[in-house]
Amino acid sequence: MHPHLHTKDNRGCEEVMQALDACHARGFLYKASGMCNGVKHDVTLCLRAERLERTRKNRELAKQKREQTKAMWQEIDQNS
Repeated sequence: MHPHLHTKDNRGCEEVMQALDACHARGFLYKASGMCNGVKHDVTLCLRAERLERTRKNRELAKQKREQTKAMWQEIDQNS
């Protein structure tokens, strides 16, 4: 299973997701017989890449915030 596809965080995968939607629109038997597996795999890889990029950015922001907090506490300790 994958998360909700059409969100603001997954804009980079829009083409692949549209291809998956088009494949699923062909019908239940087409989907059930595994004809959409390749496209679904592509969606999974794309979503993973998007998630890893978001994680990297969040980690960088958290590191910056930690450094700012550490600097503030050092300033407070020096002035106390």
